[in-house]
Amino acid sequence: MDRRQLLKLSLAAGAGLAATTGTAQAAACDTDRTPQQFIPKTGADAKPLDKEFEKYPKCPYCGMDRKEHHKARMLVQYSDDLADGVCSIHCLSLSLGLNIDREPKQIWGPDYGSAAEPRPLVPVDNLVYLIGADLKHAMTKRSKHSFATPSVAKEFQAKYGGSLGNFNDALREAYLDMAGDVAMIRRNREERRRKAAQAKG
Repeated sequence: MDRRQLLKLSLAAGAGLAATTGTAQAAACDTDRTPQQFIPKTGADAKPLDKEFEKYPKCPYCGMDRKEHHKARMLVQYSDDLADGVCSIHCLSLSLGLNIDREPKQIWGPDYGSAAEPRPLVPVDNLVYLIGADLKHAMTKRSKHSFATPSVAKEFQAKYGGSLGNFNDALREAYLDMAGDVAMIRRNREERRRKAAQAKG
């Protein structure tokens, strides 16, 4: 992974998010400028892949069940061994942007082309991303699925369309899609709340 490119993308996202953060939420940590409420809540974890669903069952940014969404889930371990288990590259982009002063040590994504349940996590350096294929994906309208085997990614591309790229390409597109995806998520959640209220009434 191109660390400089990753940090540029994270810096750009962090700058936009910081502009909307109130002063009451701007208390800095003792060691960096990351606001306290955005620090991963679990302790340092030298082996985040071990029993990942027990340690990171829910995405901290949207609340989605990571095991249910195992085909899209991701996991990042920062240089201080704090880890964030998220449901998707959409929420990973939030983690990277908010933890702007933490250098990612390792990032893992799922091998969508595997038949295993749950999908195995693979370092993103070893993944090929299929962006914009006609496939469902958590938290985003435009899918960004990852594959450990390039030939399998090409098979999916031939069937479902989309373009191939690396992790940095997919992360860039996740940031570009953020505004539209957030609007979509808000609409979907409001619709669920409305239906739940009608069911109770």
